[in-house]
Amino acid sequence: MVSFPIRLKQSRKIRSMTQKQVAEGIQVPETQYQKYEHGKVKPSYDIIIKLCYHLNLSADYLLSLTDEPRPLE
Repeated sequence: MVSFPIRLKQSRKIRSMTQKQVAEGIQVPETQYQKYEHGKVKPSYDIIIKLCYHLNLSADYLLSLTDEPRPLE
C-alpha cells in the first residue's frame, strides 16, 4: 500500500506544481504542506478535501483506497 505522503507528492509532480503552488491553493503555509508530503503531520479532513479539489483527484486515490487516479466528478 502506497502511503498518503507518497501519493500526494506524486500527484503534485505529475501536475508540474510546486509545493508553494499547492500550499497557496489549499490556503496553508508552505512549511505546513511540506510536513504533509514528508509524513510529519497528517492533514485534517478539511485539508484533504481541499487537496482533492486542488489536484482534481478522488480522496480514495490519495488515501490509497484505489490505485486509479480518478478526477473528481
